[in-house]
Amino acid sequence: MSKVNIKPLGDRVLVEEIEEKEQIKGGIVIPDSAKEKPQEAKVIALGTGKLDEKGNKILFDVKVGDTVLTSKYGGTEVKYNDKDYKILSQSDILAVIESK
Repeated sequence: MSKVNIKPLGDRVLVEEIEEKEQIKGGIVIPDSAKEKPQEAKVIALGTGKLDEKGNKILFDVKVGDTVLTSKYGGTEVKYNDKDYKILSQSDILAVIESK
């Protein structure tokens, strides 16, 4: 994994979406515009953290390298060095996928 020079702020997380392999069923190819957005992503970088009312830092529930499920339309898509990323709030992360 190459180093990305993007540092999210606050409770935001930088993720790289994991594209599903294209499946062709019955010889029909589905165009990109009709495909659902991927919900599986790999955490690339964490923000600076958010503070609670007392000034204590709230810890992240994810760490760099985790594979996560994200909300379908949450976050902001960004392009950096010809790669697509998404910056989203930690609350847009629905679950961590644990490897077996």
